[in-house]
Amino acid sequence: MSIIAFIPARGGSKSIPEKNIKSFCGKPLIYWNLKELQKSEVDKVIVATDSEKIKSVVNSFGFSKVNVYDRQEENSKDSSSTESVMLEYINKIDLSESETFLLVQATSPFTQKNHFNEGLELFKKHDTVLSCCLSKRFSWRNGKSLNYDVCNRPRRQDFEGTLIENGAFYISSVADIKKTNNRISGDIATYKMPEFTYTEIDEPEDWIVAESLMKKFILKDKTPKFSKIKIFLSDVDGVLTDAGMYYTENGDEFKKFCTYDGMGFQLLQKKGIKVGILTTENRDLNRRRAKKLGLDFDFHGAKDKLQIVKDLCEKEKISLDEIAYIGDDVNCFEILSYAGVSACPMNAVSKIKSIPNIIQLKSNGGDGVVREFVELILS
Repeated sequence: MSIIAFIPARGGSKSIPEKNIKSFCGKPLIYWNLKELQKSEVDKVIVATDSEKIKSVVNSFGFSKVNVYDRQEENSKDSSSTESVMLEYINKIDLSESETFLLVQATSPFTQKNHFNEGLELFKKHDTVLSCCLSKRFSWRNGKSLNYDVCNRPRRQDFEGTLIENGAFYISSVADIKKTNNRISGDIATYKMPEFTYTEIDEPEDWIVAESLMKKFILKDKTPKFSKIKIFLSDVDGVLTDAGMYYTENGDEFKKFCTYDGMGFQLLQKKGIKVGILTTENRDLNRRRAKKLGLDFDFHGAKDKLQIVKDLCEKEKISLDEIAYIGDDVNCFEILSYAGVSACPMNAVSKIKSIPNIIQLKSNGGDGVVREFVELILS
């Protein structure tokens, strides 16, 4: 008997366009659940989508447990129920009825691996497990109290409260889902999560609240320490350029740089942050660009980027925690893993995107991605 986690990720969100892959705390929203599921006890994770863009983003993470399922158009409409796409997948793949089906919703990004694992443990004794949180809010309908005696109003600290679905996950068997056409049936158990997980992202206002809660309760000290940055370094090809190699008829090589990035370096220097480039290439055109920008540092032909930065830190009497670095490919992996604040373009390779706590920016290399990173730091 295997455990399958299933995340519906429709491309047609209207309230928040491209919601499932919109940047949330520096990562596409769907990333947070996929990351925790990858570390959990589930055997396979299925993302059911009708969007090629979502498919591309999900595949770029490189999570070994994750697969994409191309859901049918008839079950990808505004009026389509979650059960419809669950049943579509179950029947099309012909899943065994003995398998455990864990429905996960990307709009609840707070769920951690221990929540999934503990929910699955609880499921061993019940037909269905659904995630809830305890709310100590007084509820009313049509002029009547639903959960307390108005003549004997309890203090909040003495109030038992009410369990409310938070939409994070639902666990059932394939057999029961097929039998009832429902995610919930039979003997039902509730798995209690912290009260802040009540927030689901359905409207733009929810997004603002959820990001704040994520930073406070989940990321905590993992929040980038922008104020500590003393030196900002950037890779060249694939970051300051689009990674293209352009040649004239005469064989001359040239590259396209973005002027917005150049201004970004200057803005940092005005704030007292030293800036530079760090590239494995050893080419004069990179040196000319560095000279024109008036950078504080320019390292060319760099084979061991991490060691170069360590030496620079020793010279400048700072630590790696005070370095900000942006890169896009495997030759930047080590320095991105150790720098105080790390970022990558949207089109970076999957190994780079998988680095814990790296900020995945919205721009591609050569399209002002350095400027985007700079504005994050300065804000």
